[in-house]
Amino acid sequence: MTTVDQPRTDVTDTSGADGAVHLTRKVPGAASAAVRQLASGRRVVWAEVHDEVHKGALSSAASGVLRNAAQMARDKRLPLVLALASSGADLREGVSALHGWGEAARVITECSGVVPTIAIVDGPAVSGPALLIGLCDMVIMTTESFAFVSGPTMVVQMTGVDVSNEELGGTDIHSRQSGVASLVANDMAHAEELLGEVLQFLPDHVDELPPIINSGDPAERRCPELNTILPASPTGSYDVRHVIESIVDDGIHLELRAGWANNVVTTLASIGGRAVGIVANQPLALAGTLDIQASQKAARFVAFCDAFNLSIVTLVDTPGFYPGKDLEWRGMIRHGAQLVFAYGRATVPRVCVILRKSYGGAYIVMDSKRMGNDVCIAWPTAELAVMGAGQAAAILQRRATAEERAAFEKDYQERLLNPYVAAERGYVDSVITPEETRIEVLAALDMLSSKREKFPRRKHDNGPL
Repeated sequence: MTTVDQPRTDVTDTSGADGAVHLTRKVPGAASAAVRQLASGRRVVWAEVHDEVHKGALSSAASGVLRNAAQMARDKRLPLVLALASSGADLREGVSALHGWGEAARVITECSGVVPTIAIVDGPAVSGPALLIGLCDMVIMTTESFAFVSGPTMVVQMTGVDVSNEELGGTDIHSRQSGVASLVANDMAHAEELLGEVLQFLPDHVDELPPIINSGDPAERRCPELNTILPASPTGSYDVRHVIESIVDDGIHLELRAGWANNVVTTLASIGGRAVGIVANQPLALAGTLDIQASQKAARFVAFCDAFNLSIVTLVDTPGFYPGKDLEWRGMIRHGAQLVFAYGRATVPRVCVILRKSYGGAYIVMDSKRMGNDVCIAWPTAELAVMGAGQAAAILQRRATAEERAAFEKDYQERLLNPYVAAERGYVDSVITPEETRIEVLAALDMLSSKREKFPRRKHDNGPL
């Protein structure tokens, strides 16, 4: 793109077939891009905005570097990495700077679902650059970085509230409150390490399968520790991460957005060398219920896994959606539907394991059989129903005596709250002992490895955003 008072800025592939680093031209003091080989050996298109000059103000030429880098990533089918430290559009250029980052945003959008897009924020990401990181599949923020669309000056002018950069959009805010940060790094070197960890689970582009991850963990390994992981009380809590660590290879997984929406866990791992995305209700937080943030977090993760051919394993233990007037007023219907929609359109292999509670609408949302799930497994402790026995008694036996309600609850428990009834009706494929979970999940993934599913051709879907 030719810009006012700036030379033409292109991203040029200059290396041979030996895998060496590919160099590009650089806009002095503003931005640069390269096809770069990481320490892990993976090649990515790396675009960087520097903050040494004018705090990284994004000129039209610098935006051109980002745009051309995104075009190269899309054309060469390589992951796109945006390393940003920018104070926003360059005020000295006026509307030309806005036009430049708008073009970059359009091409980054075209990369979505074609190649993985990952942003690293190591400094400010203000206004346009903040929205650019919002377009990416994943965001890694260093502890000293911050990001916001409107800065403290605008906030105090419009609202009278005086806030600092950190209070408005620091790493802690985006890792715990907004969910923007997928991972938090100590510094840029640590951010690159996390980038390598993420990419080990991902293919270069949509038409590849994820790489096989070598592990010495036996495929036939049992998990006897899971036989006693559930508390004796049906309302007792436990950390679902312990279940995840038991069934994945070597107990290693990479949790994304760990500080946000703690009632659901989203993590990358491998099982038998196969890269998977795991979605799990977390009983330690809000009893594992689904609220707006948990629905958004899980939906985004399911869509990401489906886009890049990662099988999805769902671990279910939820009493339902979290009730409340505030949630309903803020759009629980729309946001809950996001998770339904994400699972409903996912075409990758999908395995669901019901650990304990699976009630009501949350039963459907958490990848139930009738939502297109491929294999549904249940532990003997699984309870599949519209609601628990106590809740049902409170509604259906509200005028009964205490003895009548107790008898009703016992009968309800025996007739409906067990996985064998669901298995007889075809809603569960098999009931297994907890220690068999890794073996059975891996067997299901092996069976589904050749699954290929396509939806009828359409321009695009219209999800409940």
